[in-house]
Amino acid sequence: MQYRTLGRTGVSVSSLVLGAMNFGTLGRTTQDDVSAIVDAALEGGINFIDTADMYSGGESEELVGKAIAGRRDDIVLATKVWGPMGEDRNHRGSSRRWIITELENSLRRLGVDHVDLYQVHRWDATTSDEETLSALTDLQRSGKIRYFGSSTFPAYRIVEAQWASRENHLGRYVTEQPSYSILQRRIESHVLPVAEEYGLGVLAWSPLASGWLSGAIREGKEVTTSRSTLMPQRFDTAIAANRAKLDAVEKLVVVADEAGLTLIELALGFVTAHPAVTSAIIGPRTLEHLTSQLAGADTVLSGDVLDAIDQIVAPGLDLAPDEKVDTPPALLDASLRRR
Repeated sequence: MQYRTLGRTGVSVSSLVLGAMNFGTLGRTTQDDVSAIVDAALEGGINFIDTADMYSGGESEELVGKAIAGRRDDIVLATKVWGPMGEDRNHRGSSRRWIITELENSLRRLGVDHVDLYQVHRWDATTSDEETLSALTDLQRSGKIRYFGSSTFPAYRIVEAQWASRENHLGRYVTEQPSYSILQRRIESHVLPVAEEYGLGVLAWSPLASGWLSGAIREGKEVTTSRSTLMPQRFDTAIAANRAKLDAVEKLVVVADEAGLTLIELALGFVTAHPAVTSAIIGPRTLEHLTSQLAGADTVLSGDVLDAIDQIVAPGLDLAPDEKVDTPPALLDASLRRR
């Protein structure tokens, strides 16, 4: 396992982070499953676990909390806030009212008295940066969170938040958690340079591109990943964007084979090779998944291999760009463009 410093915090974290989105109802995993995965991940050198309040409606946090009981201090623990937690219209977002309330709920579910990294899961266009940052700063000063970060923020919002911190003498986001993989490289042109400029730790989610880079999705092979059931349109190869991804995957398999690597090792090695990236977040649902992904922990790709990847998916290019979730609202809602 490789270890890197998380931004400028001085905290040493593993190059792979155990993501907990598949823990609970969503991934059909029990407490025994989760405990076994956590045990194996820690034994494999992972020291960082990332979850969120909205994963399986809080169940993921509960399962993680029980799995790490008795060894909390050995783990860098992260969770998130923003997503809806029920029908009440104020039980979501990044207002001071909700952040402070929901952190207490997360601490209770996790069975801890603090989290190391508290992240705003998405940018909330209805809430000012000052409102959110002031609440997070107060929680940090109270000792309930050690650091705070953003997740899937557009580059311009990362900059705005950094300026709001400075202008209002508040704590700042020290990490960003974007989607990044060989098949989705757009953040190389904006988010990653901004993260480097501000010294942010970068925790890349979906490095296997929702399973496209796991080896489970190949030409002539039935798609059976859990994501294909939830989002079938993203795996229908009759759709041109998905066809482009499948064509890229077949070419990447050849590159991996010639390098003596699995496709998973190639994919994880690519993400962690970028100088702006601190860690790649893996989301295993089974021990078998975890084992195959831990094999990529020490993968270092040569310049020739990275060049070969660039020839298949050019730097800064997104395949299936409509899947991105950091698109400015005005590009999605005509009324915002024409108001």
